[in-house]
Amino acid sequence: MRSEEVQRLSREVIATQRTESGWGLPRRPLARSGEMLCIVCLGGWHSVARTALEKVDEKESIRLMHMAIGEGVNFFDNAWDYHDGYAEEVMGRALASGNSRDQVFLMTKNCERDYEGSKRNLEESLRRLQTDRLDLWMFHEINYDNDPDWVFERGGIRAAIEAKKAGKVRHIGFTGHKDPRIHTKMLAQPFEWDAVLMPINVMDAHYRSFLNEVVPACRERGITPLGMKGFGGGWPQGRILEKMGLDAAQLLRYNLSQPTAAQIVGITDIEQLKVAVNVARNFEAMPDAEQQALLERVRNEAGDGRYEAFKSTNEFDGAHHRKQHEFALA
Repeated sequence: MRSEEVQRLSREVIATQRTESGWGLPRRPLARSGEMLCIVCLGGWHSVARTALEKVDEKESIRLMHMAIGEGVNFFDNAWDYHDGYAEEVMGRALASGNSRDQVFLMTKNCERDYEGSKRNLEESLRRLQTDRLDLWMFHEINYDNDPDWVFERGGIRAAIEAKKAGKVRHIGFTGHKDPRIHTKMLAQPFEWDAVLMPINVMDAHYRSFLNEVVPACRERGITPLGMKGFGGGWPQGRILEKMGLDAAQLLRYNLSQPTAAQIVGITDIEQLKVAVNVARNFEAMPDAEQQALLERVRNEAGDGRYEAFKSTNEFDGAHHRKQHEFALA
């Protein structure tokens, strides 16, 4: 269940939410900078593909991104390895149109752990995204117990610090979906992170809970928590949606009621965008009693990780990171 501390933090964070004229959608602050992020972030992987093998028509992907900006979504997500760089390339073409880049807080992710590889990832991401700076650069998929050590021992963090000093990166963070213990280990490294991305969904409170174990630690240190995997995977294929018969809007409202700045949502088409925008535009925090009832409803299925396969298996681990650790590809 959600701890009392999480309930308190949720009330504090939601109290910082603002919807001002011209924004379109509510925003919450990126803690250290005070920059305001739309509470719904457009996910980069799904914005160009429905599955790993089925890409969306590029014109439709670009139309989706432009419509998201028009609706007030100012936060875009991506990663160096998404669809072997194709996701960044399409987003780059979308943001190059008009002044779209200046309307977006742009996040992408570094898949390397060493100094030279991290520098190479950065330059390739900047080229693909057709920009001279990233607003948030994240070390991607800190999923293995030795990843926190590698980032610091092999020089990845040094590359990130240099990139920030050079103005190529404005904020630095990390992501991961496997185990809150690994996030805690990364937080213990000698660096002040700006943001941390983690699974936030209705199952999480019952199994390897990032919400209860990582979010409070981030908030205590002024680090901004961000949520992902709110449906247990993509939309509409997410396991929580598919297996539990829950409503996407209800789940998203639950996710946005947690003490995070934003929820990254895997939106593939215009209809899904409309649902997410509608939830955000009309957002009211889900009452604690309603949240607890929803958590109790899923308790039996949530406790073993069957619908959070990104925690309980390596099914959702990226191919690049499996190869880094010499695990077989699926």
